[in-house]
Amino acid sequence: MSAAFIIIALAAAIILAGLRIANQYERAVIFRLGKYARTSGPGLYLIIPLIEWQSLIDVRTMTTAVEQQEAITRDNVPIKINTVIWRRIVDPKRSVIEVVDVGDSVVQVAVTALRNVIGQHTLDDVLKEQEVISQALQASIDQVTWPWGVKVERVQMKNVEIPESMQRAIAQEAEAMREKRARQIKAQAELEAAALLREAAEAIMQSPAGLELRRMQMITEVGAEQNTMTVIMMPSEFVEAARAFAEQKQAKPAARPGDPAPPPPGPA
Repeated sequence: MSAAFIIIALAAAIILAGLRIANQYERAVIFRLGKYARTSGPGLYLIIPLIEWQSLIDVRTMTTAVEQQEAITRDNVPIKINTVIWRRIVDPKRSVIEVVDVGDSVVQVAVTALRNVIGQHTLDDVLKEQEVISQALQASIDQVTWPWGVKVERVQMKNVEIPESMQRAIAQEAEAMREKRARQIKAQAELEAAALLREAAEAIMQSPAGLELRRMQMITEVGAEQNTMTVIMMPSEFVEAARAFAEQKQAKPAARPGDPAPPPPGPA
């Protein structure tokens, strides 16, 4: 009776010693006498004490910041870039067996891939097409880390530093582009204003009364402002009569020497 009790107690102790609990976001990679046995979890599972041991792996998405790296673009401009990597372990077995430190290995791969990808693009591409470069980085890193059971979900360039001389050059270029756009907009506005003025002149020529209305409007606008300007309006008939008189005077030939004097006017 006592021997059976001892055996039962020993078995219960072994079972209790071998009970393990893994959280929902954890997986246990279990080895038996140094050889891979199985992957357990989440929840309650059992290992054999002194024969089996485990490595807990977190399968949640992790963020890894890559320290600032200096790279040279295709047009030989040195830049400094900070990168952030979002990764997730999709195969706990390979992440334990195939690589010693999966986190440090991903960072080293990211550093190498960053310099290679940046060297294939110009400075303008790095500044304007960061999303395209990030996708290229993701594909390059993921190709290396996939055999380790790691999936790179996203790569983002957090900060890009360029030399001060290049900053001044870029600022001058941006200023020149803004000035160019301003001149184009001004020229377009003048062209549209000239077209509208031509249409207004054609409308006034078709209806002379419109000119008189425009003159009255000008008087109203001038009178609305408190100033000392005096405006004298003359009817268009006077202007036309003065123009006809000037044309007639220019058409009359001038008197030459030796010509008889015109007769004096007769008595009234």
